[in-house]
Amino acid sequence: MKLSFVLATAISSLVVSSTTGFAFSGQAQALTFSGISSATWGNPTPGITDKNPIYTGVGSSTFTWGKANFSSGFPNKLTFNGTSFSTDTNSVFKIADLTYFNGSIVPDTGIKFVPLNLNVSFSPPLGSSQVFDFNLRLVNTLNDPKDPEKSADLVFLDTNLSNRSFTFGSNKYTLELTGFNLDGRQKNIKALEEHTITTAIYAKIKTTPEPAPLAGLSLLGIYLISRKNSWKKNTKSL
Repeated sequence: MKLSFVLATAISSLVVSSTTGFAFSGQAQALTFSGISSATWGNPTPGITDKNPIYTGVGSSTFTWGKANFSSGFPNKLTFNGTSFSTDTNSVFKIADLTYFNGSIVPDTGIKFVPLNLNVSFSPPLGSSQVFDFNLRLVNTLNDPKDPEKSADLVFLDTNLSNRSFTFGSNKYTLELTGFNLDGRQKNIKALEEHTITTAIYAKIKTTPEPAPLAGLSLLGIYLISRKNSWKKNTKSL
């Protein structure tokens, strides 16, 4: 049996759509992104027990929270240090450094979440600035003078992310913060009481799959349905 015009058209559209999708995907894979990062901290969210939250640095690159437990002490502090980068799509790269000082604070003056407004200024060919919204979760533990490890506080990369996508040409991309090490397994950092730790933040720019081949599949589906209806009609006429 010869293929009908409709089937030929459907298969042709499927092949063209798939080829186009692969071509766009190939272009996306070959693209290199470069630029420089910076960030500001947003308005934090207190925890249930934080009845008297104290903080500074909203709108700047350095954020502090909590009231020091003693007059000569200091509150907790996070400092975002942007950096330049160059990366291929779907590759892990360093996007910044984060410095964390764990101060000794009055328990009810802390906070639980702080937004990180990450600004990425891309170099040509993209040549634009994009802002990506992330959250950091802060865990302030009760101090135990006999056990420094139990007194250590933590900062987590929160998985509830919002604005992470951008478009270049006909392709859509997603910026993801992968963790505090290259393999993405370390999702938090820990600092002992009255100590400072500096660590890298790693990211990945991922491609979003193109939906182009679906158009060809839809045409093929329409053909198969029409063939089925035609077969039923011919069967009834016998």
